[in-house]
Amino acid sequence: MPLHVPPAPAPALRSVLTALGSPTAVREARTPSLRAAPGPVTPDLPLPVHVLERNTTAGATTRLAGWRFLIRSGDRAVAAAETMLTPDGWAFSHFFEGPYIASTEIALRQAEAVGQPFQPRLLSVPELYMLTLWLHGDCAADGAGGAPLATDLLVPLAPAPPGIAAYRPYRAAELLPVLNLRATPAPLLGPSDPVGPAHADSPAA
Repeated sequence: MPLHVPPAPAPALRSVLTALGSPTAVREARTPSLRAAPGPVTPDLPLPVHVLERNTTAGATTRLAGWRFLIRSGDRAVAAAETMLTPDGWAFSHFFEGPYIASTEIALRQAEAVGQPFQPRLLSVPELYMLTLWLHGDCAADGAGGAPLATDLLVPLAPAPPGIAAYRPYRAAELLPVLNLRATPAPLLGPSDPVGPAHADSPAA
């Protein structure tokens, strides 16, 4: 079942095309693979990047941070381009490369094989240095808005945090509570209890 990729804002796409057409922008990018790519490169598979802002038992909220385009040379992605919303509209931000480029492609190919239609997005969890492919069940939704539905799938991209399997599809209702626990700082011990509960059971001197 094909994925329903949401259309990116036209100004965002134009800003990426302009950057790709600028020898200075490409030459100064910290992306050796992009600079060394043979032949023409093209932006592909625009995905909205959402940031997980609040994640509680009452629900999760997200904020649209930008649109990300994979930059393809031939049959492989060599980099990605990030765009951001400015007071004047969508603008090119930067090129980058790294492990999330390949892992995004792997997760998208796996999602294509799922027998249920989804709208692909990216969901970032900054507190855990984590990025997931967010497979939204409402294919007609505006890709720029909304929060994860309980039945949406979240696919952690590699590298994933310890104890969370990369490329495994998790129901949002299953994974979000785990992420909430991981992102919540452990309570500090008070000055009157320096070594925790075991201190009360220690033998007297």
